[in-house]
Amino acid sequence: MTGSGDRVVVIGGGLAGITAALTAAEAGLPVTLLEARPWLGGATWSFGRRGLTIDNGQHVFLRCFTAYLGLLARLGVSDCAPVQDRLDLTVLTAVGPVRVRRTAWPAPAHLAAPLARYRPLTAAQRLGVLPAALTMWLSDLTGPDGAQASIGEWLSRHGQDELTISQFWELFLLPFMNAPAAQTDQGTAAGFMNAALLSKRDQADIGTASVPLRDLHAGPASRRLAQLGAEVRLGAQVTAVERERHGGFVVRMDGDATAAGQVPGQLTLGDEAANEIRAAGVVLAVPAWSACGLMPAELTAEAAGWALLRPAPVVSMHVIYDSPVTQLPFATTVGSPLRWIADKTRAAGLHTGQYLAASVPAAAGLVDETPAAIRAQLLPELARLFPAAAGAKVEDFFVTRERSATFLPAPGSRSLRPSQLTRIPGLALAGAWTATGWPDTMEGAVRSGQLAAEAVLTALAGPPAAAVPAAAVPAAAVPPVAVAAAVSGEATAAAAAKPAEQSDPAAPVTAAAPGENSHEPADPAATPDAAATPDPAATPDPAATPDPAVAPDPDLTSDQEAGAGPPQPAAARAPATTRQLTAVPDAPGKAQPGVPAQRSRKQAARKAGPRIADAGPASERNESAAGP
Repeated sequence: MTGSGDRVVVIGGGLAGITAALTAAEAGLPVTLLEARPWLGGATWSFGRRGLTIDNGQHVFLRCFTAYLGLLARLGVSDCAPVQDRLDLTVLTAVGPVRVRRTAWPAPAHLAAPLARYRPLTAAQRLGVLPAALTMWLSDLTGPDGAQASIGEWLSRHGQDELTISQFWELFLLPFMNAPAAQTDQGTAAGFMNAALLSKRDQADIGTASVPLRDLHAGPASRRLAQLGAEVRLGAQVTAVERERHGGFVVRMDGDATAAGQVPGQLTLGDEAANEIRAAGVVLAVPAWSACGLMPAELTAEAAGWALLRPAPVVSMHVIYDSPVTQLPFATTVGSPLRWIADKTRAAGLHTGQYLAASVPAAAGLVDETPAAIRAQLLPELARLFPAAAGAKVEDFFVTRERSATFLPAPGSRSLRPSQLTRIPGLALAGAWTATGWPDTMEGAVRSGQLAAEAVLTALAGPPAAAVPAAAVPAAAVPPVAVAAAVSGEATAAAAAKPAEQSDPAAPVTAAAPGENSHEPADPAATPDAAATPDPAATPDPAATPDPAVAPDPDLTSDQEAGAGPPQPAAARAPATTRQLTAVPDAPGKAQPGVPAQRSRKQAARKAGPRIADAGPASERNESAAGP
């Protein structure tokens, strides 16, 4: 068993877990990060396929994602995720492409000109959008009166017909809510719309990654954690978190679990044989449905409510053409199952032809379809949207599925989201499903990790903290140096008497991490389909040398995927930094929305990962669990 001391254990290596681990390590405390999968990054991961680096899905962000942008800055990769100077989005519609480009006018007038030229709506429908938008902007839709209402119902009551909702409002809501307006909580949606579109003119400017996700999140995070002396254990399946009688916690792991592999820059450190770790503080950064089974007995009743949060899937289609079919770097659609389409040619490392990736949010009706069925349904859509695709040859086609990409933000879901601070001092929750005021996005995940780490640091620095209501956020932040000194028993009387600095709730977050946590076991449904016929054309080239810096190609056998050297020694811990911790504002914009959880939780195999489905030009391929 590893000793506790002042150690903080973070369970879950998604964006929330990465943020929590960074925050605690930067405060000068010893940190151990445990992740069940063989990679960091949670739902934002990359894998290798035929010499290319493939992202599992499309993960765009907006300028209002201040916590996420702060995390990228902490990791030193801001240059790899540029944000537009001005919102400029091509919408592919039934009446042809429409350009949505904001003006320099103050919000919400900055959208008046794009709305006036928005051809999918009639002139009357465009005029009808304005009073609804102004009412949303001026109202607080998060109160108890709308706790069980959907944003679709609210829009209907304010003069928005079905076509206006689907062609305009869901243009912004569906990709970030992962649910249609009729199934989305009123307060969650309104808070997001206020933050992104109605509060300031530049908040909806779009950001995209210019590098694979593993080079944006996982690799930089593992290197930064190593610099801070944090210990990262991959393939570590946690089975329980127990409270010790005299304070602290015991984190129990499955002794039979072994790392399924290593990714360069994501080293598995420490004693892998140890199946127990003592900790002074714990951040549980896993999906809601996974957290329920790991909590100490004292929190069983509260945890039962989290299980009511339901997952929502996303399906992504990946197509490689032999020639370019569009010059757009990205586009979105209305009136099509495809929602966000991005040109990934350069980021993936493709030198000839063009690689397009397209996502289908709210994909409950598609996630269980065969690869051939998905190809038959969606590939013609690309040809319709991009006429040049009809004459191009499809060199490769495959599908990735995130069955639990987000939680479903159904009406009433805000009441199920707990605060990061639990009733047990030193134990905190993280994940975009907790009460952050944001939907299940990379921003929500990063904010939750920051808040959870600060809750643990505050608890370790002083007397047990009082429980926080579900919608509240810690108002004070403790300087990292004071935290480290207090935890180690070296704080002087003068330091102890110094009051905690009050943080400005409106201040931007200085550190954070996108996405969600993914300390989740394998999905039993991701086993190969015995009835599927393998595509001979998709067989890996025996002569090709796999890129060790990316996830194993899902086509490889388990023996080929497993390749890891002996554990490396932990790096020397860096001296405590003097960075001031800053409380994260608990709501985007005027309203304070809420959201549920993310990712999948099937507890069967050690090696977990979203499903990769391949469909060759003439046949359907097997499906296999794949992960970086």
